[in-house]
Amino acid sequence: MLLPSDVLSHGNVEVVGRMPWSSNATFLVEVCHDDEKARAIYKPARGERPLWDFPSGLYKREVAAYELSLHLGWDIVPVTVRRFDDVPLGEGSLQLFIDADLDAHYFTLLEDERHHSQLKRICAFDLIANSTDRKGGHVLLGPGGHLYGIDNGLSFHTDFKLRTVIWDFAGEPIPPALIDDIARLAVRGLPASMNRLLDPDEREAVLHRAATVVDRGVFPHDTTGRRYPWPLV
Repeated sequence: MLLPSDVLSHGNVEVVGRMPWSSNATFLVEVCHDDEKARAIYKPARGERPLWDFPSGLYKREVAAYELSLHLGWDIVPVTVRRFDDVPLGEGSLQLFIDADLDAHYFTLLEDERHHSQLKRICAFDLIANSTDRKGGHVLLGPGGHLYGIDNGLSFHTDFKLRTVIWDFAGEPIPPALIDDIARLAVRGLPASMNRLLDPDEREAVLHRAATVVDRGVFPHDTTGRRYPWPLV
């Protein structure tokens, strides 16, 4: 049986339909490879709206978020790969579709303490990745109670632009296991797979933020009251 990463990396891609309510062109696709099938979310570069504060190529940041999650061993971001000109609308990212509970989002998940350890992990991830768009609906409840963080294209800016709904753990110590993982990242550096996805200064900023998180050891407060995305869900 092929791994999802193999299917997404090498399979034939057929567009099923366009995802609603997305600011950029986003498609549900079916990917087939050697009799294996998978559904995925396809974000082509040509479907991105230009932004004043981010360079083009947001799809590469989607892939970089997966590579960072994988490198940390946190399994936050669903399998995400970069495809080039062999897909229907050209170069872009493919992310494994998660069959999630559509009634669940960050604010509902927060009500159940069983999810708090995973939510803290996503919170720590967003600090390192510098997420500027962690809406409540970007936290998915997947099979087996596993939580995923999706829509990571607006991440990895060199300037600190954190915007998130996850402020409920502010002032609490970051769990030691997460600190240990982040400390290893700060010392050992990023995987080579991220070299073609982020600029050198962006990669250096990730490591600087990781070292800062380890040094401070607690989840931060939003002292401005403005570090929230809109809409919240």
